[in-house]
Amino acid sequence: MSVIGDWLRNRKQRVCIKGKWSCWISVWSGVQQGSVLGPLLFLIFNNDLDEDINSNILKFADDTQIFNEVRNSTDCIQLQADLDKLVLWAQKWQIKFNVDKCKVLHEGNLDNSSSYYTEGSELTEVSYEKDLGCLPVSPNPISQNPVLPNPNSPNPVSPNAV
Repeated sequence: MSVIGDWLRNRKQRVCIKGKWSCWISVWSGVQQGSVLGPLLFLIFNNDLDEDINSNILKFADDTQIFNEVRNSTDCIQLQADLDKLVLWAQKWQIKFNVDKCKVLHEGNLDNSSSYYTEGSELTEVSYEKDLGCLPVSPNPISQNPVLPNPNSPNPVSPNAV
């Protein structure tokens, strides 16, 4: 463990803009970007993020997605409760979610009138969103290009599946 402590302590940084270097300054927090150890430390740090979360949650590097099937107001309340738990987790560990990057994406044909909030701000609703830098094939791929089982076919995937 002393190796990690040594790696995080007494760090300095400077920047170069158009060939001019700034003065060195001490870095008190954070993990060096572009390092091998940085992503590992982040995974250890946010390992407990999904404890007590009832919704589905996906984590990749510093991206987190929370989602669930919402069929009624009880499901809406549960998803909002899970968002609130994530905010409490962030406050406990003294980090902030970038609320401007938090979005609501409704899929399917159910009532999409529910609003969700985090840190007191209503989340923006979008019809599609980049996922890890990639855009979906169509703005609403699930409803426009469904892949449904065909019970009369030996191949259970529909012919229009990609």
